[in-house]
Formats: sequence, structure tokens, C-alpha cells
Amino acid sequence: MNNDKKGFLGRIDWITIILWLVLCLIGWFNIHAAVFDSEHPGLFNMETNYGKQSIFIFTAIIIGFSILIIDQRFFISATPFIYIVVILLLVAVLIVGRNVGGNQAWIPIGSFRLQPSEFGKLATCLLLAFYLNSQSNKTPSIKGLIIGSCIVLFPVFLVMLQPDTGSALAFFSLIFVFYREGYVNSKLMILGGLAILLFVLALLINQWLLIGIIAAICIGFIVLLGKKRKYLIDLGVIFAIASVYVLSVDFAYENILQPHQRNRIDIILGKMDDPRGQGYNLNQSKIAIGSGKLFGKGYLQGTQTKYNFVPEQSTDFIFCTVGEEWGFVGSVVLISIYVFLLLRIIHIAERQRTTFARVYAYGVASILFFHFFINIGMTIGIVPVIGIPLPFISYGGSSLWSFTILLFILLKFDSTRKGLSPN
Repeated sequence: MNNDKKGFLGRIDWITIILWLVLCLIGWFNIHAAVFDSEHPGLFNMETNYGKQSIFIFTAIIIGFSILIIDQRFFISATPFIYIVVILLLVAVLIVGRNVGGNQAWIPIGSFRLQPSEFGKLATCLLLAFYLNSQSNKTPSIKGLIIGSCIVLFPVFLVMLQPDTGSALAFFSLIFVFYREGYVNSKLMILGGLAILLFVLALLINQWLLIGIIAAICIGFIVLLGKKRKYLIDLGVIFAIASVYVLSVDFAYENILQPHQRNRIDIILGKMDDPRGQGYNLNQSKIAIGSGKLFGKGYLQGTQTKYNFVPEQSTDFIFCTVGEEWGFVGSVVLISIYVFLLLRIIHIAERQRTTFARVYAYGVASILFFHFFINIGMTIGIVPVIGIPLPFISYGGSSLWSFTILLFILLKFDSTRKGLSPN
């Protein structure tokens, strides 16, 4: 019995667990610094966010290690049920949810607020892995891509009704799963990147001027490649599609995005300067991070966060506290921990022996990378402010628990991989 127990503990990836715990503790101390109250200085005072976060972390530890002792077959067999339950919660939040900051995204349960969209990412990763693993023919197909995309897009549609654009966009990071499994090739990924670039250019440059530039580029390729029929047809199709796309950007920008979302993008692109209005959050964020300089002001010494100059400082803008109090060095250390964790997850993904575990692992890596990159990016002004938490760092039970469950289910699959047959 002791040997079995030792064998079980030996199969767990403790490096990943240590990284997870370090991030949770960094988050806890920075939440304490962000909303420090001299009248309630204790880290465990339940009247404060940092006191509540200590409970969230404690319960996350219990949840995480409980997952490790559950048979991995339970998660596979329960996947469809988990997905259905989360979908029902996403519908329920539209009916009984509480509106906070313009988003009806939380279900009140006593003093606690449950955010179903956070668990939607977990359920989607599981069902996507379940479906791709169930394919008798493992060769990627258009049918598999369509059904897999529907699995992802259904919760996206419900989250957009809240409307919570930030959480909805996180689901699209699962494109990396389709790429790894061969459902999306490199050319399609490059086209997606070019589409984003063209979208940005269409917002910065007059649309007719941009179409003229595209025409000039196509003509240049014709000159270089020769006036062959094949090249003329291909470049003609590319020009037509690009022109229609450019002309549709203004319509989509004005009719799909909310006014505050358009303003945030305009600020990032330099088309709008509103430091006391829509640009206030970003402006204060940059001031806080910049004031930390190389080594920071020291723990609990951040004036920007201490005096509430930075909005949402314990949730969406928690990285500002890291930048101000721990400086450039502290920020680099935190980012390095995240990069190490992501590389570790990819390493775990590649050593899996089943399609289910590998697909799920890449889903975990994709979701965490999106949140990490976008959250830090929006605090330093390289991406629009869309309001998503920094994994394991930001205040909140729903996000901490959902990311913890997401990670520990992967660790459970990894701990049993040697006893599974490859498929």
C-alpha cells in the first residue's frame, strides 16, 4: 500500500504544482497590496478582498488535490454532462444573473458570485478533446473542423449575449488546438494574421487608399511572377476578397462593437486621446507601472494603487501593483514564471499517450496563454482593455477555481499516462 502511494505521488508533476502555488501566493500578496486597508491589515481578514482570496486559495488547494485522487475515466465519461451543465448556467445567467459593469455575467449565490463563463472554457476544452478523441479516423477532416468549431462557438454565442467580449474572445485561442491536431494548416494561420493586420490598417488608413495599396502590391507580384494566367486569377481573387474585407471593416466596427470597445481600440491606435474618460484606466495603469522603475517602490508602498488611482486594481489591473511595487525586475520574474508554466504544459502535452489528453493539454495552454498575454498587454497599452483576469493572480473565486480545475485535470491525465494505451 505504501509503495502504491509513493508511486502515485511520484507520477504527479510537482514542478507544475509548485509553479501554480507560487502564482497563487504572488496573487494573494499583490491583492493585499492593491487594496490594503490599514484598519484591517491582517491577510486573513474576511472583510477584505485579500482575506476572501485566502479562502479561495485554500479551497482551490482542496479542489486541486481532490481531482488528483479521482479516476481519470470519470472526467472523460462526465465530459458531455459537464458541458451541458455549463451551457445551462450560461443560459441561466442571462435570466437571473447580476449586472456588474455592464455585463450580466454573475449568478449571485449568497455573498458569493459565480461566473459561468470562466467554467465555460473548462467545459469546452473537455468536450473538444472528447470529440476529437472519439473520431474513428484520426485524420483531420472538414467535418471534424466544423463540429469542433461548433463546440467552441456555442458557448461563445451565449457569453456574447451577456455581453462579455473579453471572455468570449478567450475561446478563440483554441484555434491553436486545431492547428496542433492538423485541422488548420499554417497557410490558414498566416491568413488569419494577415486579416487582423488588414483590419487594423483599415482603421488607420482611408479605405480607398488602402485598396489602392493592395492593388499596387498585386500588380508588383504580377510583374515579378510574370503575366501567367494562373497568377493573374489567383491575385485577382486575392485583390477582390481583400477589397471587400476592407470595405466591410467600417460596417463591422460601427455595428458589432460596443461604443466603449471602439473607444478603447481608438485609444490604442492613437486615433483618440481621452486620459480622463475612456483612456483613464490605461493612462493610470501606465503611470503605476512606470513609477515602479527598475526595482519598484517596495511592498505596500505603491501610491498609485494604495490611493485608488488605478481602477479594478485587484482584478483586471492587478499587474499594475506588481509593476509599481516590484518594478521591472519583479515584472520580468512574474512573466518568466508564466512562460515556464506554459512551456511545462506544452511539454506535458507532447508526452501524452492519448488524443484526449493531448488535445485537452493544448486547450489548457491556449486558454492560459490568451489570458496571460491579453491581461498584461492591456495594462501596458499594446492591446485594448477587454477586462479578463490574470490567471491565479487576479482576485476572484470563479477564475481561480476554474483555472485550478483546468490545470489539475491535466495533471491527473499526465499522472496516469504510463498506464494508458496510445490512440
